[in-house]
Amino acid sequence: MQLKKEELEKLERKFRLNLINSISGIKPANLIGTKSPNQEENVAVFSSVVHLGSSPAQLGFIMRPQTEVPRDTYPNIMETGFYTINHISKSFIKKAHFTSAKLKKGESEFERMKLQPEYIADFYAPFVKESSVKIGMKHLESIPLPNGCIFVIGSVELLVVPDQVINSLGQLDLESYDGVGISGLNSYYGLNLLETFPYVREDEIPDFE
Repeated sequence: MQLKKEELEKLERKFRLNLINSISGIKPANLIGTKSPNQEENVAVFSSVVHLGSSPAQLGFIMRPQTEVPRDTYPNIMETGFYTINHISKSFIKKAHFTSAKLKKGESEFERMKLQPEYIADFYAPFVKESSVKIGMKHLESIPLPNGCIFVIGSVELLVVPDQVINSLGQLDLESYDGVGISGLNSYYGLNLLETFPYVREDEIPDFE
């Protein structure tokens, strides 16, 4: 298949949506937890979390355009300044996926999907207890994007990771806790470690055949 832009635009809508959403490959699978000023808990699946920097530690993610009836995640972040990022594992991918449903205002995805909110070290926003890797975030900046989406930038305020999933170099072994990735909007893949390579210096590049 070879498609130019004008040919892509003529594809059937759902086919095009699925195709374009999956061409970027495997994306991280995370649940973002928030709590409103009225103490209403919310959690939703996101596949757009990206690393921005290590010192200071910062992560970003993409928020869809906010319509006249916005979802809870973004307003909660803007009103309280805090949210959590929680890795999804195989054991609860179905529950995690269905947090994408549009529930009524004030109805908690935690309760509806039988996920357990967890509060750690007096952090304002709820973590997902089932998650092995939990990250407490503080909102720093929101940047409007050309397509109406919003790039949300935050600082890492709290990190909770089991000791046994971190190697001597500080790297997470995603396979050890059955971490998963997302392709497109609704296809989940298991993650297996294939190889670990050293930091690349020019004089250490091997002779490839």
